[in-house]
Amino acid sequence: MRQALQAAGHADTIIAAPASTRTAAEAAAAMGCTVAQIIKSLIFRVGGQPVLVLASGINRVDPAKLAALAGAAVERPDAAWVRAVTGFAIGGVAPIGHLTPPLAWLDEDLLALDPLWAAAGSPAHVFRTSAWQLLDLTGARPAALREVPP
Repeated sequence: MRQALQAAGHADTIIAAPASTRTAAEAAAAMGCTVAQIIKSLIFRVGGQPVLVLASGINRVDPAKLAALAGAAVERPDAAWVRAVTGFAIGGVAPIGHLTPPLAWLDEDLLALDPLWAAAGSPAHVFRTSAWQLLDLTGARPAALREVPP
């Protein structure tokens, strides 16, 4: 992960979190930020293609909105498939450095927040970044993906 950041020209901001970062709420408490500033790197599947969604920690992704963007039905893959296509275990999926380059979208709510914190390849490491840097790093496209409660 560190090599992927450096190769992309991103500053090495990876740190070992002082406490658990397995959930967005735990990560926010550990990093002293809001849950919204935590990036959830979610992997979906369209056929055999991985789809990465970089979502704000407070948002749930609307599967119908994602399917419309992807142009096909999306499914939540199992942990073994996520590890096989990304190289990361669930809970530590980083936004970059995937074994198989994913299609990628960024939750547009992240554009108003800075700084942001994302998993750095393990549940114990995070890195500081911004939405604009993530767009450059991942090739993600901003989109309205937040599930709106009824």
